[in-house]
Amino acid sequence: MKRKVTLKQIAKELDVSISTVSKALRNSIEISEDTRQKVQAFAKLYNYRPNNIALSLKNRKTKTIGIIIPEIVHYFFSKVITGIELVANKRGYNVIVGLSNESFDKEVINMQMLANGSIDGFILSIAKETLQQQDYHHFIETINQGMPIVMFDRVVNEIPCDKVIVDDVKGAKKAVGKLISGGCKHIAIITTKDYVSVGKLRTQGYLEALEDHKINPKASLILKIEDKLLSDDHLDKLENEIEQLFKSNTAIDGVFAVNELYAVTAIKVARKLGLEIPKSLQVVSFTDGVLSKHSTPSLTTVSQHGQEIGEKSANLLINRLELDENDEDEEIFETVVIETNLIERESTK
Repeated sequence: MKRKVTLKQIAKELDVSISTVSKALRNSIEISEDTRQKVQAFAKLYNYRPNNIALSLKNRKTKTIGIIIPEIVHYFFSKVITGIELVANKRGYNVIVGLSNESFDKEVINMQMLANGSIDGFILSIAKETLQQQDYHHFIETINQGMPIVMFDRVVNEIPCDKVIVDDVKGAKKAVGKLISGGCKHIAIITTKDYVSVGKLRTQGYLEALEDHKINPKASLILKIEDKLLSDDHLDKLENEIEQLFKSNTAIDGVFAVNELYAVTAIKVARKLGLEIPKSLQVVSFTDGVLSKHSTPSLTTVSQHGQEIGEKSANLLINRLELDENDEDEEIFETVVIETNLIERESTK
């Protein structure tokens, strides 16, 4: 009897990506004829059967929502899950949480696994690797087969679905404006590489805030961090990069960080270099999490209101799941913008 194989195993056996296997099985013209035949022959040999999303949706309702998040330890994502569960439970739905760990492959596998009769729809924030590769076929395929998606925080504008976001540009401008009003004239930003949408937008807000206050931006004050430095194994390298930023720009008197880990690390490095906070250096970050409240000094932050994002996302998805099939508004998608606010603490004047 032939063993049952998964999408991941086919990809590994044929030394191709999961995306290539998925597209080849759907006869996508993006994949060469030779590769398509090879993938399909292998799948047939081992009786591979793709998930049938449509069956689970049309024939029966599970009353369960699938959540895909990039990481579980992040305070923001935990608050979003809290909000989703609150609304889902009130409206008679359960939730299942899947973790992409910022991996494109894991995101695809999670979606295929959960869509196989386990859930009615998805709420998700896109993995960084997916944003980097710009391969969104798994979202399009899911939507095309009748399963609704709501994206939050990290979204892709061209995907036809409901979205819940904050105004990252506006939030960043509030943060940098606070530093400027506190007397800062040489403000650095610690941000992500540009393929991460929220980091790119927050960097845009930083630049606009400087321009609004007639401050010329300097490339040397913009530090873009590699993703891998966010892991526990690379925190020393993160500290080294931030230390180099300070040593190369001794006039820095303000730092805007796009997340609280960057901000707390900046404070640690600054104190090591003998800078007094907020007297010599002021710091503001995005994400009002546990680190912000308990760092020394406590951190001024832009709050994203994760629970509110979760509640709104759940209501949008459940409303769409319970929509009458004949409703004319069925394909009108909504992008909800949650207002941010600045929470002032000890890291600013």
